[in-house]
Amino acid sequence: MIGDGTPRRVALGTGLALGAVKLAQAAEFPTPREGSFIARDFRFHTRETLPELRIRYFTLGEPTGQPVLILHGTAGSARNMLSQAFAGELFGPGQPLDAQRHFIIIPDALGAAGSSKPSDGLGARFPRYNYADMVQAQHRLVTEGLGIRHLRLVLGNSMGGMHAWLWGVTYPDFMDAVVPMASQPTEMASRNWIMRRLLIETIRQDPAYNNGNYTTQPPSMRLADVMFSAATNGGTLHYQRIAPTREAADKLVDERLAAPARSDANDFIWQWDASRDYNPAPLLGRIKARVLAINAADDERNPPETGLMQAAMQRIPGARYVLIPASDQTMGHGTTNRARFWRDELRSFLGAV
Repeated sequence: MIGDGTPRRVALGTGLALGAVKLAQAAEFPTPREGSFIARDFRFHTRETLPELRIRYFTLGEPTGQPVLILHGTAGSARNMLSQAFAGELFGPGQPLDAQRHFIIIPDALGAAGSSKPSDGLGARFPRYNYADMVQAQHRLVTEGLGIRHLRLVLGNSMGGMHAWLWGVTYPDFMDAVVPMASQPTEMASRNWIMRRLLIETIRQDPAYNNGNYTTQPPSMRLADVMFSAATNGGTLHYQRIAPTREAADKLVDERLAAPARSDANDFIWQWDASRDYNPAPLLGRIKARVLAINAADDERNPPETGLMQAAMQRIPGARYVLIPASDQTMGHGTTNRARFWRDELRSFLGAV
């Protein structure tokens, strides 16, 4: 999309028939290297400080390559971006972000996985960070920890997509290109925030949560997580394909409820609550990098029919907007986790930057 607000729909066909589109197999990519950076005297937007804030990260390729920052989604980790469905489509030889030519940096977000988070010891006393704090931590990792002064690309998915938008408006001269996916540069509101708020309140109002001073994980967390995931992720047509009968749907529910809780309750609440004041819309005029925004037509959290995305894109000169058509192969908000749907668009975009 350039100028008129109309998204370009990638030519995958209504049913994504494999005969109509040749999808290359995932390739091998280099073994990631793990590192840890300590940001000293980290100051949050609340004016609270931590003497040491740890950010764990992974890198692929050599520091002499073109630096690329990859950002993960809420309650995830850098490891989510190292799957065959994602990294195997992007980081291998000849692929759009070939690690032989790029230096790929994938941090664990502040509050998640190996980075500093409430469950490390402070519990409910951990500062209530927001997305601006998370992006500041990423910037300090890149500049202070890795000595990088300019990025070729910032690419993020879901929460990482929202972080990518914030990178574009907060550090407009720092990168050549920004690729936000499964996200919008608009205020956190409507069903997206309503569902997040209900997810948080379900746990907060559980007596076992005890204002964050629990000794065992509140049982409401697993149920709330499964319900939120089913309601806001997965794609209508995809669910119809994998659970076309009540028996199949029950089996899916039982499997998800039987899975262990994937987080600490305070970590979980802080992660979802961090989006509360996200709204880069008033600052879109600051963006200097080239922008390729990629969303899915069946994204439950960022529905294209609102027109919000199209209106926002008109305010960014030269921006491109790709909308992946819905099918029984796409997975709603989770579609962009599978790079095969958009890797060729990324290759073309980077070739023109």
